[in-house]
Amino acid sequence: MPSLHVGIMSGTSLDGIDIAVASLDSDHRSAELLGAICLPLPPELKTQLLDLCQPGTDEVRRAAAAGQAWARLAAEGVATLLMRCNLQAADILTIGSHGQTIRHHPELGFSLQIGAPALLAELTGITVITDFRSRDVAAGGQGAPLVPAFHDWLLSDPNATRVLVNIGGFANLTILQPGLSVTGFDSGPGNVLMDAWCALHTGRAFDAGGAWASRGRPIPPLLASMLADPYFSKTGPKSTGREYFNQAWLKARLQGFPFQPEAVDVQATLLELTAQTIAAAANEHNVAGGDLFICGGGARNDYLMLRLQQLLSDASVRSTEALGVDPDWMEAMAFAWLASRCISGRPGNLPAVTGARGPRVLGAIYQA
Repeated sequence: MPSLHVGIMSGTSLDGIDIAVASLDSDHRSAELLGAICLPLPPELKTQLLDLCQPGTDEVRRAAAAGQAWARLAAEGVATLLMRCNLQAADILTIGSHGQTIRHHPELGFSLQIGAPALLAELTGITVITDFRSRDVAAGGQGAPLVPAFHDWLLSDPNATRVLVNIGGFANLTILQPGLSVTGFDSGPGNVLMDAWCALHTGRAFDAGGAWASRGRPIPPLLASMLADPYFSKTGPKSTGREYFNQAWLKARLQGFPFQPEAVDVQATLLELTAQTIAAAANEHNVAGGDLFICGGGARNDYLMLRLQQLLSDASVRSTEALGVDPDWMEAMAFAWLASRCISGRPGNLPAVTGARGPRVLGAIYQA
């Protein structure tokens, strides 16, 4: 029987808090999006969250304060969304809140998200489920990516190969092949480096449609130095984040360059990095001729979509809209689904994707 769940996602791109309410039916493997909203992060909160991604002073107090501010904003968004959908808090079984990742170090045994879930439950009057990654990490997994389990549940086709590519701050692939185990991993940077470079040189938060990058020319030696990073040659399970791919990583590759490259050409190179690493990951798993479906902010980058199609000429590259799923809300819906799995005591991870020792029920529950 269907039940209603809210999913809240705030990704590494830090472009806002995505909130979706979905009707989920486990018996029929169906998910209906009833409504969604994106709340832009106030500049001060965005700065605080970015600063927490790197070592600094007074981190515990700053993380607690930022987490509370995040929860208050999310609670306002939930209230607004429910009102728009003519729903009451009592209609919602759970909120699945990803929170905001500030450190992801599975090699050290932790992945840390903040978001004051107790406060969120108090403000909304709805049971909140959060901290989805920790149990998978405790079981020896990467704690990421988690969305492939939702992709498999909702979008697998027994007769066709499908590759789902979520392009947010980072890019991750879900490879669904008939008769084979699901494969999924982070291929590398998605929008994170492009957004940072665009903000630095244009003052815009992101390169809308990839228009700026399309006017530049990729710089072959710079691209080669980026692609030489050992992360790209690692086999899965693997995941990454701002701890690794950040402005310092880019600066290190620009230092000592024989000439000062044009900013627009660096942007074109960063887009090419994202496109080539996604294409290489798809080719590595022999999905030529399959269909690629893109979700996340990258699906709105026309030039990136064009480059992916050019690099994967034997495949069809489309938005997940072709499957009936709005690319902007895929991740928020996934965390609504993960919450539904937790509250019913069912596993939410795929060990073949994360590397965990086995299936685990994911999440910590904060009762309404």
